[in-house]
Amino acid sequence: MNDIFQSAGIESWKPVLTALLLPPVPWLVLVLVGARLIPWRRFFGWLVVLFAVAGLWLSACLGVGDWMQRTWMSSPPPLSSDRIATLKKAAAAGRPGVVVVILGGGRDAVAPEYGVANLSSFSLERLRYGVHLSRDTGAPILFSGGLGHADEPGIAEADVAAEIAQREFLRPLRWTESKSRDTRENARYSVDVLRDVDVKQIVLVTHGWHMPRAVRAFQEAAARDKLAWDIVPAPMGLAKEIERPALRWMPSAEGLQRVRAVWREKLGWWFGA
Repeated sequence: MNDIFQSAGIESWKPVLTALLLPPVPWLVLVLVGARLIPWRRFFGWLVVLFAVAGLWLSACLGVGDWMQRTWMSSPPPLSSDRIATLKKAAAAGRPGVVVVILGGGRDAVAPEYGVANLSSFSLERLRYGVHLSRDTGAPILFSGGLGHADEPGIAEADVAAEIAQREFLRPLRWTESKSRDTRENARYSVDVLRDVDVKQIVLVTHGWHMPRAVRAFQEAAARDKLAWDIVPAPMGLAKEIERPALRWMPSAEGLQRVRAVWREKLGWWFGA
């Protein structure tokens, strides 16, 4: 499906089509359908409305989002201390051998409080964890992120990350990849950057719900160039929520965000994005 968009030259439509498929839009459409049916089929119309309202409620619950992530995404576990120690030994051998690759998750064109562009919360979390792994292992960092299909023109996400890593984390990035617009391009252009570097292992940093699709994209991109890379998933954002159980089944902005994130990843997986 992604190749069809590319060949038709309508890649810019992807964010709009994705938004139409994600909650709450389908449920809102179903409410309208049910309301339209009420004058002719009163019972059936109200049944459709109630079903849609239940869908709206559940699609904004953290409990549903967590269940979807556990059962749909098969996210790998976080890196263990033993695995980090092994990566440290491999990185110490040089060449550089091991590279931490951080995938961007969006940026703000201008953050008024700073007066310059800033990373989104997703990107900042990924950058922080990638820097943490780089310090623990000694491996250099590549940050991959340009301007998404829905972004307005401006500074690339990777350039914003490089500035923050240097100024605030005091850990300069070795490489930046600023052409990618989605996960597949993250992988493709990262391979281009690292093709001539003697890399053995890629420590891939992104959120747990994004990791399965990201690993697939990097494996395919490396295989396309006949690169025998070991893609090591380093998922983050896996901390359990601390709300009381009852609150996890009440609609919230966090719940809707979680459900939408998992749905987006599942759609991306099905359509090969």
